[in-house]
Amino acid sequence: MKHNMTSTVTLNNKTTIPWFGLGTFLSPVGETTQNAVRWALEAGYRHIDTARIYDNEQDVG
Repeated sequence: MKHNMTSTVTLNNKTTIPWFGLGTFLSPVGETTQNAVRWALEAGYRHIDTARIYDNEQDVG
């Protein structure tokens, strides 16, 4: 199966999310994370994975 930036996957609870996403685990606080998220969105990503425990929420936002 081939996927592209508009491909989606349906989760067990019937929620549909983009197949491709940017993971921010271990992404450092600061400009590096801000730029990574900005560039991912510009490239077409619409799924940004983050969690409070990553401690980079402000930069992801």
